[in-house]
Amino acid sequence: MSLDLERHLVFYATYHYNRINKGIHMLCVPVILTSAFAVATYTGPLVDLPPWLSVPNLDLNLGTIIALIYTVLYLLLEPVAGFILGAFCLGSTAFARHMSLQNPEETLQVAVGAHVLAWIAQFIGHAAFEGRAPALLDRLVQALFVAPMFVWFEILFVLGYRPELQARVDKQVSVDIAKLDASAKNGKAQ
Repeated sequence: MSLDLERHLVFYATYHYNRINKGIHMLCVPVILTSAFAVATYTGPLVDLPPWLSVPNLDLNLGTIIALIYTVLYLLLEPVAGFILGAFCLGSTAFARHMSLQNPEETLQVAVGAHVLAWIAQFIGHAAFEGRAPALLDRLVQALFVAPMFVWFEILFVLGYRPELQARVDKQVSVDIAKLDASAKNGKAQ
């Protein structure tokens, strides 16, 4: 997977062009990300850290390791946006670990339930509003990694962050959607 932010945003936005579907994803992607981190924290520490290197609720369990990987990759893609999104990843993992230590069964049930419901809502969004299959059916790993960054950039674009990037992404998305639509029409005609 390359570290070309613009290419990743174009890829994901091509599958998330409809406003309603995009809104569903803006609500559901953070839920999916946070609930996945929550479930992954149940592995317990995979590596014991010395006390001076330990951070409360961020022992090196699977959730923390995945959050760290996401954080590093997001920082490499875009340092400013990546820093804030990385802080969200690590913060939500720490919160999930804290909750799992306080009330393990209920936290796991809520995390799994929220995860499943958010995925269902996204598939409904694609079927009912977008009219095309989700990006994960084409490139699973890229879609799972890029989804949180895409949602974060959608928020940042509304706030006026990097308007030149937004213009380039929007322009290329229009071209790519036209190609997909033409390809779909040609496929149906045959």
